[in-house]
Amino acid sequence: MTEKHPLIGEYTFKVEPFHADFMGRLTLGTLGNYLLNSAGFHAGERGFGINSLNERHYTWVLSRLALEMSRYPRRDETFRVRTWVENVYRLFTDRNFELVDERGGVMGYARSVWAMIDLDTRRPADLLAMHEGHITDYVTDRPCPIDKPSRLKLAPGLEPARSLTARYSDIDINGHVNSVKYIEHILDLFPLERFERQRVGRFEIAYVAEARYGDRLDFAVDEQAEATLVEIRRDGTEAVARSKVIFI
Repeated sequence: MTEKHPLIGEYTFKVEPFHADFMGRLTLGTLGNYLLNSAGFHAGERGFGINSLNERHYTWVLSRLALEMSRYPRRDETFRVRTWVENVYRLFTDRNFELVDERGGVMGYARSVWAMIDLDTRRPADLLAMHEGHITDYVTDRPCPIDKPSRLKLAPGLEPARSLTARYSDIDINGHVNSVKYIEHILDLFPLERFERQRVGRFEIAYVAEARYGDRLDFAVDEQAEATLVEIRRDGTEAVARSKVIFI
């Protein structure tokens, strides 16, 4: 289903029982999938979907994501995701999201940054050269009230709090660790009791480099006064993602 505004997509989802956590709230990983699905639907309806891009050996990759939730959809609840393009640059595009319940109440917002890459070279593509730059036709000035993703920098010399090896269930159609899998692995760093007392109010993640099947992922954790910062390193050296988690 599409909102009346021609540049804004609106898509309906339902929280199935297996998408809710032990508190009955939609898991952040599944929410991330809904946001990515909405972005895919919206882009596909305008000629920039992953299927048409793959035919020309291109694909979209998520570079940054920041979301803030005032509340999470509950088990069996139906809600809507609205999405729109805020800016298009040569190598990146900004896409925003709004989540609303069945009564129209806003539950949260998200900001994201995307790049298009050449599947053969793994290098970014020039967005303004694709389809003669018509991607800019879909930019709208609808506001998004949350802060943009911030620059994340951890304290130096942190030892890994956890390590794991990327396996089959981590790998997506692009051949690297799925962006949502990083989110799930980061949240697994926190004890269950934390989610009983609090919920994630703001979550940020920046994807720095690709990790692939068999790579060892080391998770360094920097507990700060108001947030937890996490850096994921491939084989103990190169950073592949950084995250900021704020519980409320």
